[in-house]
Amino acid sequence: MKPKPIIKTFELPDGRTISLETGVLAKQADGSVVVRMGECMLLATVVSSPEPKEGSDFLPLTVDYQEKYAAAGRFPGGFFKREARPSEYEILISRLIDRALRPMFPEDYHAEIQVLVTLISWDKNVAPDSLAGLAASAAITVSDIPFNGPISEVRVARIDGKLIINPSFSDIEKADIDLIVAGNADNILMVEGEMNEVSEAEMVEALKHGKEAIKQQCKAQLELREMMGNKPKREYSHEENDEALRESIRKFAFEKIADIARKGNPVKAERHDAINKIKEDFLATLSEEEQEEKAMMLKRYFFEVEYDAVRSVILDTKKRLDGRGPNDIRNIWCETDYLPSTHGSALFTRGETQALATVTLGTKLDEQIIDGAVIFGTNRFLLHYNFPAFSTGEVKPNRGLGRREVGHGNLAMRSLKVVMPGDEDNFPYVVRVVSDILESNGSSSMATVCSGTLALMDAGVKIRRPVSGIAMGLITDGKGKYAVLSDILGDEDHLGDMDFKVTGTEKGICACQMDLKIQGLSDQILMEALEQARAGRMHILGEMLKVISEPRADYKPNAPRIEKMIIPKEFIGAVIGPGGKVIQEMQRETGTTIVIEEIDNQGVIEIGSTDKASIEEVKKRIKGITAIPEIGTVYEGKVKNIMDFGAFIEILPNRDGLLHISEISWERTASMEGVFKPGEIVKVKLIDIDEKTGKLKLSRKALLPRPEKPKKDTVGEVSGRN
Repeated sequence: MKPKPIIKTFELPDGRTISLETGVLAKQADGSVVVRMGECMLLATVVSSPEPKEGSDFLPLTVDYQEKYAAAGRFPGGFFKREARPSEYEILISRLIDRALRPMFPEDYHAEIQVLVTLISWDKNVAPDSLAGLAASAAITVSDIPFNGPISEVRVARIDGKLIINPSFSDIEKADIDLIVAGNADNILMVEGEMNEVSEAEMVEALKHGKEAIKQQCKAQLELREMMGNKPKREYSHEENDEALRESIRKFAFEKIADIARKGNPVKAERHDAINKIKEDFLATLSEEEQEEKAMMLKRYFFEVEYDAVRSVILDTKKRLDGRGPNDIRNIWCETDYLPSTHGSALFTRGETQALATVTLGTKLDEQIIDGAVIFGTNRFLLHYNFPAFSTGEVKPNRGLGRREVGHGNLAMRSLKVVMPGDEDNFPYVVRVVSDILESNGSSSMATVCSGTLALMDAGVKIRRPVSGIAMGLITDGKGKYAVLSDILGDEDHLGDMDFKVTGTEKGICACQMDLKIQGLSDQILMEALEQARAGRMHILGEMLKVISEPRADYKPNAPRIEKMIIPKEFIGAVIGPGGKVIQEMQRETGTTIVIEEIDNQGVIEIGSTDKASIEEVKKRIKGITAIPEIGTVYEGKVKNIMDFGAFIEILPNRDGLLHISEISWERTASMEGVFKPGEIVKVKLIDIDEKTGKLKLSRKALLPRPEKPKKDTVGEVSGRN
């Protein structure tokens, strides 16, 4: 007998309904909820281990989002035809959920938690990523796992000047603001999205709109929990503490660490060495047995002291770890055309963060094919971010692409995508930007945006406006005292309350990403951070423009040249040829890359090559293929076949005409023997086209001077009469 579901429904501002259902699916999980909107259904489950693993002193939270192909009635691609490792899109959604949930668990809860959100039914009018955070939070809320939620996530988009919550896929494409906003009933906790160069005030308005929708969704989750009987949260004790040890570390280390912070050393390694020396000096006061027995507590207490000491110095003196003031930007230097063999390159260094960006220009054949369950198509602009261990002076195995690389690369990609030229600019290239982080001490994703902008301009890509980016931080004491920090260090991110990345042009904001470790951010601090970020972005942009102020007038010599041709649709087959013979022959003989497709009832051809002459040769051949024979036109044709009655001349590709023996010369041609050789080029004129058969009639004598008729012999005629 099917169990009776417990369902809570609520409406979005435009009247669309969302339902939260529990009690039927996945009942052995600690919490499970099905979120439904239209025909879109997400199943969210959460399970937490009864006890933490030995030696665990952090929150081992795992969040995975997956889209089942069956949900959209599609087969997975590839040989195995089953869902495999997560796509980049699924990784990005997993990160969005994780970043909103993680700050909401108790700091002293260290048991493993696994959150799985699965798309089990798709609706083409519903973007499932808008509902994923709600589904995950609802599953945790109805469980017995300790949680300081609920939270929720919504998409806020501005379409034709109107702000909409959770718009459809088709509407998102028309939006000039597209944000995913997460928060609890009172405050915003996480933001990520892209904008078409909007103002700070417009962005804040969108966040406020999302905040109201989140409040309603948090209320619905609490009501669902009440409908289940308010299941009590589990009791736990995951940390052992020694208050005497904690206090002794504080007395020994607090002022020493504060002194290091006050000195303001810009070299990260030297600061870390000095702080590690303090730790070693304290450990020397303990026995080896005590060090081993209380290792986890020692690590935790030293972090607490460093956390409090550094923050207190920043709040009291407005002086930062590297000696800067709150608004100051680190020293910047840039260089373009750094790598001579690439299509474009740039080096951007800000303090101890350095990014080397390269640009590669390609043809349509280089497009990325996207084959997800609900997201599929092609992508013409790619940005890849690499973060090797040496950039932070560490030794780590290279395990391939990680979630950090995917997330940081996506933020930079969204920042630059806004200013990329499109089809309306007659820009035919597929573009790949790669950012390799060579040094990292905070804001490497923003260094990627800056180096990527410079590299695109170095490559001659006509971006609409250059983009710069900055990471903002925040230190608060919880009592109203705070400091907003521009261009944060890695330590300021680690020890601070906020990581707020903002990118944009001189005209407005292009993208943002905000993560908070505190419960909320006032409107005053948010606006102050945005205005301070704008000033910082403009300073960074000014330094970039000293190196290159606009895109180069032309592409690099080694970059491919791509030219477009438009032909009538009916000639597409002729250009391709039987089995691709014609187009393959052109590519082989000219060394070009030719792509042809039908768009809007026309044949669109892209010809790519580093050699201009080769492109012109292809264009000439295609014009010949697509040309319509016209009576009276003179052609240079190739002799294809010689017959007793004349020769067949190819005047256009695959279009032969008959040059009859009587049309070769004004003088009588008795035989075709020795007149022409196969392959010989002959100039002929098209004199007729048979209306029924379409056969072409050619003439050579029509191009030759007509001989004069012989004059009559009048003297002879007279003498004959006599």
